[in-house]
Amino acid sequence: MATRQVAYFSMEIAIANDVYTYSGGLGVLAGDSLRSGADLGLPMVGVTLVSRKGHFRQELTREGRQTEHPSPWDPSRRMQMVPEEVRVRIQGRDVRVRAWLHAIKSPNGGSVPVYLLDTDVEGNAPEDREITSYLYGGDDRYRLKQEAVLGIGGARMLEARGIEVRKYHMNEGHASLLALELLNRHGGSVEKVKSLCAFTTHTTVEAGHDRFPHCLVKEVLGDFVPDDLLKRLGGEDFLNLTLLAMNLSGYVNGVAKMHRDVSMQLFPNHEVHAITNGVHPYTWTCESFRRLYDRHFPGWAYEPELLVKVDEVPAEEVWDAHREAKTRLIDYVNRAKDADLEYDALTIGVARRVTEYKRTNLLFADLARLRKIGRNSPVQVVFAGKAHPQDFNGKRMIEEIYGHARALKDEIRIAYLENYDMDIASRLVAGADVWLNTPSPPKEASGTSGMKAAFNGVVNFSVLDGWWIEGWVEGVTGWAIGPHPREAVPPEERKEMEVNDLYDKLEYIIVPKYYYERDEWIRTMKNSMEKIPFFFNSHRMMRRYVVEAYF
Repeated sequence: MATRQVAYFSMEIAIANDVYTYSGGLGVLAGDSLRSGADLGLPMVGVTLVSRKGHFRQELTREGRQTEHPSPWDPSRRMQMVPEEVRVRIQGRDVRVRAWLHAIKSPNGGSVPVYLLDTDVEGNAPEDREITSYLYGGDDRYRLKQEAVLGIGGARMLEARGIEVRKYHMNEGHASLLALELLNRHGGSVEKVKSLCAFTTHTTVEAGHDRFPHCLVKEVLGDFVPDDLLKRLGGEDFLNLTLLAMNLSGYVNGVAKMHRDVSMQLFPNHEVHAITNGVHPYTWTCESFRRLYDRHFPGWAYEPELLVKVDEVPAEEVWDAHREAKTRLIDYVNRAKDADLEYDALTIGVARRVTEYKRTNLLFADLARLRKIGRNSPVQVVFAGKAHPQDFNGKRMIEEIYGHARALKDEIRIAYLENYDMDIASRLVAGADVWLNTPSPPKEASGTSGMKAAFNGVVNFSVLDGWWIEGWVEGVTGWAIGPHPREAVPPEERKEMEVNDLYDKLEYIIVPKYYYERDEWIRTMKNSMEKIPFFFNSHRMMRRYVVEAYF
């Protein structure tokens, strides 16, 4: 008898760098989850969209103006199409859905199949063939049609494949229409559907919760479920897919302890648990640190808890591994941007989606202070990150960073890498000396880039938000910027405190320690490697899901 599976539904899953089915943190987290599932031998299956034309390829002009280009890929070169076909009724038409099959394989023999749903099928209307073309492309109507294919089509595809599902895990609200499909299968029993579903929310930002006017839902889905039931479960004024998922899931969680608290404020009538995110150990550890860990801690990739003994590793071996990763980064940046970065200069990494609340440009809040720091000791900064095509404030932020780079070129070298992807992320989180993160709390649900940095001995310097509240030990694993988010501080005063803290710690602690207290700097690197990876890894995260959400 076949083992019943956990079906992991996500709008984006980062399968590989050049398979453009991801745009950022949500997709990378989904990919890490399934990679850990394969490592741990979990009975799992992934479901996503094929996104044949990707999200977008970013091009930046000399002034930092972002333009977007398609980033197509051909699934037939990487995977096989399965013979089954299902149909989803969208805008009064039966849309045919096929699926490509890809296996995420672990070196230990484990494997997790991933089904990538595709509507580019002969017999579909031209507009329906495009539903699964662009990741997060188009307007609300296009998004809702995609989510119907993901949730309803995905559930039907698993059934057509004969896959028995123990639990449906909805990774963000994009997948929550699958709960309506289950509701229809089980005679409208909300309790039965809740016993089958788990839901993870990933955002504290209002725009991150998909909401659709009921008239649009009616146009796209027709009479899929009765209007009164849909409004009761998903909201009277709009269909809120996060609310829908919460009302139809027996287990709901946020992705950090602070995020759980914020989510319960946003949705006060719901119980929200906390499973803090983690990153896949082997994927996000660079080659030089893999070799270091292999020598001293065989099996670390499956048991990252072994890294709590990093203190036993000679300091020179840690520094040599870091130097190798840093040289690889500096060489890459200098080739790509003709940046003339130096191998020995303190290098700060800043990389994430560029949007207003992440405040990628906070480092430039006081140029006089920054100039002073750069004149006293060499400091260089490497940025990367895309702004959403419709996020004009984010695009402006990139242009501002370019402008600051020109203004500061004689004091601080600054490079901005375009078309941020998994490969660039891997180089940055391994090759920087300091990982800088400056979101506006409490808007960072979790974040994972700093966890990746810690696997490579890179030290975190971050605003206290998301995961860093849990990983931070001041002066031991890294440094905080500004007050704790629970401190009642007016927004403008909080920002002033953050800016002062950023420059004070950079000037008086971080720069001197890096240049003049090398032994202490390596001690901080080792503290970070000991105290962060053992907990903030996707193996621990998936074991928590197994115990609390799946079984």
